[in-house]
Amino acid sequence: MRELKTTFGLNAGKIWSVLNEKPPQKKNEIVKTTKLDDNDFYAAVGWLAREDKISEEPEDHYKIDNTNLASRIGSNAGRIWRILDIWEEVDLSVMQRLSGLETEELYSALGWLAREDKIVVDEKHRFKLK
Repeated sequence: MRELKTTFGLNAGKIWSVLNEKPPQKKNEIVKTTKLDDNDFYAAVGWLAREDKISEEPEDHYKIDNTNLASRIGSNAGRIWRILDIWEEVDLSVMQRLSGLETEELYSALGWLAREDKIVVDEKHRFKLK
């Protein structure tokens, strides 16, 4: 089992460092500076939202602040948790199909759940509850 908490947590730290130096910044600027791909970016945003440390502003800008993303990402995380509770193990494509979430919403929800230490992913890239 790969430890998502380590991967997502390190990526969240990269975003936090960038925003701590110069807030607010557009998503594309953050991705360019941190060298994260879109999925890693959104998982890290989910992590930071669960920690109440990131806020999204108009026009895709982010800053370090009390989160305004909790209701959206937390709700999506609950949807993913329920899918994993029922199905026990699911890969990303099945999870996305069952949840009806867009890719960025899915990864943000996974980041949220990883911060709560509730999910793991196995060597076949299937997610499960801890």
